[in-house]
Amino acid sequence: MSESLLGLKVPHFTASSTSEKPFSLENYSGSPLVLYFYPKDNTPGCTAETIQFNELHSDFEKLNCTIIGISKDSIGSHRKFISKFNLVFDLISDEEGHICDMFGVMKMKNMYGRKYLGIERSTFLIDRDQKVVKEWRKVKVPGHAAEVLKSAKSL
Repeated sequence: MSESLLGLKVPHFTASSTSEKPFSLENYSGSPLVLYFYPKDNTPGCTAETIQFNELHSDFEKLNCTIIGISKDSIGSHRKFISKFNLVFDLISDEEGHICDMFGVMKMKNMYGRKYLGIERSTFLIDRDQKVVKEWRKVKVPGHAAEVLKSAKSL
């Protein structure tokens, strides 16, 4: 998909998730969905972002809006992350990076002079018709989940 996904319908995909059954986008037709991509379980920024979404989960639920976190971590890592922080929503494992590629979130990063390909923290708000109605790229964590909730309320 192109850099900006605004107004585009998200192609159906299925993926391994921490729920009992695999995640399938078509199961969410008719209700809004938040997909947030984060680099890695149990890192400071990713943990803070995930906790913010977790704290606002009931507010999203009142809007019939589902939150799903996505990273390249394994299902085992995700399950430990969920248990450690008492998360109330599912996480998707995209170890192969297919969903990350679909949303264009894989970017060259630079840490301590080492360049590598990694997930750029990004969030997508998807409407009832499975179109991207809002996207946030290069997300700064403080206040982000509340900003996403505000946008979800406008749907």
